This record gives sequence, C-alpha cells and structure tokens, in this order.
Amino acid sequence: MAKKTAKKASSSKTAKAPKIAASGKPRKKSELYTVIAAHTGLARKQVAQVFEVMGQVMAADLAKPGKDSPKVFVVPGLMKVTSRYKPATPQRKGIDPFTKQEKVFKAKPASTAIKIRPLKALKAMV
Repeated sequence: MAKKTAKKASSSKTAKAPKIAASGKPRKKSELYTVIAAHTGLARKQVAQVFEVMGQVMAADLAKPGKDSPKVFVVPGLMKVTSRYKPATPQRKGIDPFTKQEKVFKAKPASTAIKIRPLKALKAMV
C-alpha cells in the first residue's frame, strides 16, 4: 500500500522588515536604497532603477515644449514639482530702497524657476 504524504504548511514566514527609525543625519543615497529594498522586497538595483526612471519622467514632464503648457510632476501623496519660465528683464533705472538714491538695476537673463509644494499627506507626517 502506498502511503499518501500530506503537504506541510511552510513554516518559514516572510521576515518582517525592521521598523523605519529616524536617522540622526540626513540619509545618504545608498542608505535610502537599502531601507526601501528591505521594506519592499525588491533588490537594491531595482530600487535604484525606479529612482532613475522617476528622474527621467520628471525631467520629461518639467521640460515640456511650449510656453503655456503645464510643467508639473506629482509624487503622489508627497509633493508637486512645477517649473515656470521667467523671461529676461532689461536693464532699468530705479530707486534703491535702502539708500533712496537713483540706481541702474542690471539686466537678468531668461531662466526657469522650479517650485516644490508639499501635499496634504506630507504635511500630516511632520
């Protein structure tokens, strides 16, 4: 007579990652990748790839062509990053607010301003 063997329930439970503790100093990039890898079950290289792709998507979204197109990148639940084109300003005469004397203010070149706004969930964390 053949004996049937019942499958045993696997006794090896998935190890829980340790609780995330506050760091005394700002975390370095490698420390951040290691913590995220430990908590998500992803390999450290995969976490690095996620950040690399996220940076590429952010660059593409913030550098959209067209002066009036919305240049916004949102990290869900954390922050909203916007970029805005600032046109060049010509040289002009004005009054120095400190000395109250007439002064020539230098011309400024065109530039792009980046603003980062925290979202509700990030504000609630702090």
